[in-house]
Amino acid sequence: MGQAAKVLQLFKTLHRTRQQVFKNDPRALEAARIKINEEFKSNKSETSPKKIEELMKIGSDVELLLRTSVIQGIHTDHNTLKLVPRKDLLLENVPYCDAPTQKQ
Repeated sequence: MGQAAKVLQLFKTLHRTRQQVFKNDPRALEAARIKINEEFKSNKSETSPKKIEELMKIGSDVELLLRTSVIQGIHTDHNTLKLVPRKDLLLENVPYCDAPTQKQ
């Protein structure tokens, strides 16, 4: 796959992730859309393959961070916030054990 195709794929992936992460939050959706578009437009004329790879790494890291670390919160009261985690963020809760057991 050519470098231009990889850049386009990253652009689309970031927008898909934005739509999942900020679902039901029009302000955040719009702000993220504008920021993604601004960053890609500001680097549109970049020709150095090394710099392009570096920028793509940053974009991939941002996508991973959005996908794995952002949780939506909804104000329900004056001092109350309801967290709305996505299903892919919920992990199986494994209890911690101070004394590891030996395998037989």
